[in-house]
Amino acid sequence: MTPPAALKKISATVWELPVSYKPGMLVPARIFATEKLIREMDAGVYEQVSNVACLPGIIDYAFCMPDGHWGYGFPIGGVAAMHPETGVISPGGIGFDINCGMRLVLTSLTLEEVQPHLHRLVDQLFSRVPAGVGSHGLVRLSHDEFRNVAEKGSRWCLKNGYAWPEDLEMTEEGGCFAGADATKVSERAVDRGFNQIGTLGSGNHYLEIQVARPENIFDAETARAFGITIPNQVVIMFHCGSRGFGHQVATDYLQTFLSVMERKYGISVNDRELACAPFRSPEGQDYFAAMKCAVNMAFANRQVILHRIREVFSEVFRRDPADMGMNMVYDVAHNTAKLEKHRFGKKSREILIHRKGSTRAFGPGMEGIPGCYSETGQPVIIGGSMETGSYLLAGLATGKETFYTTAHGSGRTMSRHQAKKQFRGEKLLRDMENRGIYVRSASYGGLAEEAGQAYKDIDDVVEATELAGLSKRVVKLVPIGNVKG
Repeated sequence: MTPPAALKKISATVWELPVSYKPGMLVPARIFATEKLIREMDAGVYEQVSNVACLPGIIDYAFCMPDGHWGYGFPIGGVAAMHPETGVISPGGIGFDINCGMRLVLTSLTLEEVQPHLHRLVDQLFSRVPAGVGSHGLVRLSHDEFRNVAEKGSRWCLKNGYAWPEDLEMTEEGGCFAGADATKVSERAVDRGFNQIGTLGSGNHYLEIQVARPENIFDAETARAFGITIPNQVVIMFHCGSRGFGHQVATDYLQTFLSVMERKYGISVNDRELACAPFRSPEGQDYFAAMKCAVNMAFANRQVILHRIREVFSEVFRRDPADMGMNMVYDVAHNTAKLEKHRFGKKSREILIHRKGSTRAFGPGMEGIPGCYSETGQPVIIGGSMETGSYLLAGLATGKETFYTTAHGSGRTMSRHQAKKQFRGEKLLRDMENRGIYVRSASYGGLAEEAGQAYKDIDDVVEATELAGLSKRVVKLVPIGNVKG
């Protein structure tokens, strides 16, 4: 589409809507994209990012990443930092799938070793990691024990035999956001989530066996630091979140915020999807504590999935997972709100950062990332479509402009409904296998929704993040096997 006439080009990768673009804007809105990606942005991005710029307490700018597209309230790819004392918290700035995130796991196996076993691996992963709408996990929990999981996250997994100690070190915040309070979560939310630990779900969630080919390594030194050390090394990447639990937490508090936002706090917004409450209000703090429960459930969900992956590889290759080098590179979230310390003005301050379909990307030497990555910066995982591949990147010191945030994926260019009308899942499955990608999916319809042509070009998105100084390319990972919801 044609961008708004008011959109100003600040640099080759930075575009700005000034405060004069829309009444009520408190800060400008900035979009990170190349000229090609800007031309492909849907109109919803401009409408939504400028609405975000009107929220009370917002700092500097409302941001949108190169993979940006229309979402709920915030655009997908949206970022907003708030003053904790004067700003708001909004479920629309976090998303319904709270802590939807990415995890990347190494192996010491090569493509040559894995290829003869690929179908068996994918088939067993499809069996062991339930996928699709309403799928239930193999971990049996009572409601009370699930609430414990929601407060402890990956720590619960370690205690119960689903994690290695080093897994927690390689997970954002150690796999547990402190301050989670399960008393702030509804019984309906618990009922929707207690049987979903260890499941992929549906939509754009996937579990993928990938290869790091030598020709796709952009930074060999950083790749080695991240564990990519041999030609055609096989890795496993997966993408999922808090399932129905997080959705219900968001739904519950959206209704709460709609009931108090104007009546109690005198806050009006341009879009009801941006329903919010002052961060320091009782309602804001209750949601923050409940949101952390969904964050922790998602960490536990991904941790149990990793446990199942290790089991499958061990059974197929008759080797111990540790002997196959099945260590984590990193686990990073992309649907959260977090209090983080950043330099704002003349000193470092604690601010509340909403990241909606965008990924934390801390630079070298920053607190909060594993010591082994202090020189490289935080590993960043940007997932592409199941046909095109994904990327491992590293955070940069130059990311401070966006409070060290980068893109999270390809970004859709086509609605799920459009994709299902245009593509046939059965044909897509055959075509992908002919190209060397073996896929198991819970439904043909779900497969059609995720066709590569329904997404932006992942290479374009990642190039834009690097040109903008938000994160740098390390290696592109291409799929050979995929489990889809």
